[in-house]
Amino acid sequence: MKKIFSALMIVVAAMSLSSCSYNSMVQMDENVKSKWGQVQNDYQRRSDLIPNLVATVKGVANFEKSTLTDVINARAKATQITVDPTKLTPETIQKYQAAQGQLSTALGKLMSITENYPTLKSNESFMALQAQLEGTENRITVARMDFNNAVQEYNSKIRSFPANITAKMFGFTEKGYFQAEAGAATAPKVQF
Repeated sequence: MKKIFSALMIVVAAMSLSSCSYNSMVQMDENVKSKWGQVQNDYQRRSDLIPNLVATVKGVANFEKSTLTDVINARAKATQITVDPTKLTPETIQKYQAAQGQLSTALGKLMSITENYPTLKSNESFMALQAQLEGTENRITVARMDFNNAVQEYNSKIRSFPANITAKMFGFTEKGYFQAEAGAATAPKVQF
């Protein structure tokens, strides 16, 4: 009887130490999902701006069609990939990020072409859309950083004692981070 009582007291003590962590883990999990939603929102904003940018560019300049085709195709691929916020594994985030990276590359190529077309560069509509696109890219960067900070806080919580006991009991698992794309450390070459 003493052994059962002692074992029960150990279980109750462990539960009481870690039970207060459950609510904070739920809040942190929801925060990660919210931050992921903002990342997707900013990518969607960029995706919505691209048709306007492409239409403006088409109307002002007649340049290499493959650039526009690359942007349109990359946008189509990027908008086809969605990630369930409950399954934010490193693999799913990498797949999403790869599609968005292809779009970023195509947009970079499109933006570099403006240097070769002074009439395009001076067009007010294009400049306004370009400013919006640049602002959106900055928003994406901030949203990704906020997401990674939320993931770090969440992952630290579920791996710390005694919260790790609660995390294992209730199925809280580590979330994946956004990571720099391969070759991101090397500055791109812009040649005219």
